[in-house]
Amino acid sequence: MGSEEKLAQLSKFREEAKAGGGPKRVEAQHAKGKLTARERVNLLFDAGTFEEIDPFVTHRCTDFGMAERKYPGDSVVVGYGKINSRLALAFFQDFTVFGGSLSEAASQKICKVMDLAAKNGAPFVAVLDSGGARIQEGADSLKGYGEIFTRNTLYSGVIPQISVIVGPTAGGAVYSPAITDFVFMVKGLGQSYITGTEVVKAVTGEEVSLEELGGAVVNATKSGNCHFVYETEVECFQQVRRLLSFLPQSYKGKLPSVDSDDEPNRTDEELLHIIPVNPTQPYDMKKIITKVVDNGDFLEVHQRFARNFIVGFARLGGQSVGILAQQPMYLAGVLDIDASDKAARFVRFCDCFNIPLVTLVDVPGYMPGTDQEFRGIIRHGAKILFAYAEATVPKVSVIIRKAYGGAYIAMSSKSLRGDINYAWSTAEIAVMGPEGAVNIIYRDEIKKSANREETRQRLIQEYRDKFANPYVAAARGYIDDVIDPRETRPKLIKALQMLQNKEVSNPSKKHGNIPL
Repeated sequence: MGSEEKLAQLSKFREEAKAGGGPKRVEAQHAKGKLTARERVNLLFDAGTFEEIDPFVTHRCTDFGMAERKYPGDSVVVGYGKINSRLALAFFQDFTVFGGSLSEAASQKICKVMDLAAKNGAPFVAVLDSGGARIQEGADSLKGYGEIFTRNTLYSGVIPQISVIVGPTAGGAVYSPAITDFVFMVKGLGQSYITGTEVVKAVTGEEVSLEELGGAVVNATKSGNCHFVYETEVECFQQVRRLLSFLPQSYKGKLPSVDSDDEPNRTDEELLHIIPVNPTQPYDMKKIITKVVDNGDFLEVHQRFARNFIVGFARLGGQSVGILAQQPMYLAGVLDIDASDKAARFVRFCDCFNIPLVTLVDVPGYMPGTDQEFRGIIRHGAKILFAYAEATVPKVSVIIRKAYGGAYIAMSSKSLRGDINYAWSTAEIAVMGPEGAVNIIYRDEIKKSANREETRQRLIQEYRDKFANPYVAAARGYIDDVIDPRETRPKLIKALQMLQNKEVSNPSKKHGNIPL
């Protein structure tokens, strides 16, 4: 066979690999409103940069008539390319080939590019659309999942890992995305559950649809398994690219820096008017965030889960930062179990990849009640304390309105190794709110009073005037400065610039034991 014939053969094999499961299965994929694996490649990577690896790999199964049913590349497309002009690696499960099921060969392809991502210090993106384990391969398929999970775990904190669920994931398949840093899902397409509806009905008697059991919205709002939900695949992949623009390539990589046309010393008069005069009245913390960060650009993470707490990425002076804040619009911004998990996870991600933490505080405390106590608010609440205390990145906080009790300590306080702690002039720092404090401290005096309510209100006002302010804490150095709200942006940027070469290490150990 001459060189021309060999090149023709190569071209033929490449076309076969690109065809996936064939035209009929591609049509079926499109009929479900889903893109093919190769169409997804074009959405994720910069145009013309994707280089495929292992396009000719096939499965090795000979049982159940599988020897005659082989497709070049099997059920996954893997490779590398550029996202925002930076190296990234990815795999894309191909539902047109055996329903995207995981064979031993497919898992080996996936593990190969995961290893390359770790060796080269580049992010890894997993695009999931699969019926699960390949039943015909039995234990070989299960071993393949285990190999993937092991790499997800070992490379956690080494490189950013992102999962994009654009089809079914069930059983063992759900655990790889659960270990990765961020999970994206598309409404109506992405599904994630341990067992399907028939098994649920057989075991528990519950009747539930697949969407109700493990659809994108359920995973984003109830379980918190999903961080981002979008209406279309096009929007979803655009937002994956946007997220990566905030992140370094690896834990050793520099934070991406963007030339910002937003003046670092910009002040904002409107910040004086966001906090209501009534201390119990809610307001939208996101208004403060967007007025402070560069160009109002804030990528919120876990937007639908634990809405009493806000986390996300922004830039200050062109540099990426992780933002954490209470949201007084929901549950008064109280810390509950879900908020604690959400906050601790985000703090630890940012610390993994050297992303500075900016914390805006308005917290009345931890959520009281038997439901929270019985479900472990102590254990979950301790995660925030652990995460902030453990983090060695620059940590700057601003107390906006109130910070009471253990929740004050938890929110990047000086005693948890906060670097710079500011407070607005509107801030209150205390063990508890004025009403609760007066009811305890002056219980006997109020009881003896002829007009109990009048006495109580007078004492509350006296307590508020004397203690419900930031100056007692500032006098002890727990607050580094009380600032004019209008100057929040320049104060934060200057503090972060001062801290850019911060070096601190934790005691030598194998690893800590966060209260899971």
